[in-house]
Amino acid sequence: MKERELRRHCKRTLRSLGIQPPLRVRELCRLLGEHRGRPIRLVPYSLPVPGPSGLWIATGKTDYIVFQSETSKAHQDHIILHEIGHMMAGHQSPAAGAELWRTMLPDISPSVITSMLGRTSYDEDREREAELVATIILEWASVLDVVSPRKSADPGTHLVQSALDDRQGWL
Repeated sequence: MKERELRRHCKRTLRSLGIQPPLRVRELCRLLGEHRGRPIRLVPYSLPVPGPSGLWIATGKTDYIVFQSETSKAHQDHIILHEIGHMMAGHQSPAAGAELWRTMLPDISPSVITSMLGRTSYDEDREREAELVATIILEWASVLDVVSPRKSADPGTHLVQSALDDRQGWL
């Protein structure tokens, strides 16, 4: 997908989710899961270093995002957004390396897992797209946090804010 097209697609999707500032990544996952018709389960895990800091695993009914538990919350959020980036860019869930599967699921052969998932690994373009989606989300969240007026209880002010809502945020 071309960058401009990917940006438009992301913004349309985010707008349809009704995300309000401040960005809460777990809430975004919940809403995106509802939008996609399959829940997104977040799985913190102490992943080996060096190695991947996150992984998206799509099963028949659920998307799992495994992310490094041994890092800061801000970094965890970025890892999760990167994996969401793969979903939003329309990528396929990859096969994890044998070592990662041995670490996460020691009782199941990595070849069995890989054959069940039937996935291939990502190329650099797909990683760049996923990172771009994470960046788009973080950019817009930053803008929303700064420019979005807080909702007013005053009915007159509320009418003006409602009229401007579609001109701000995820446009």
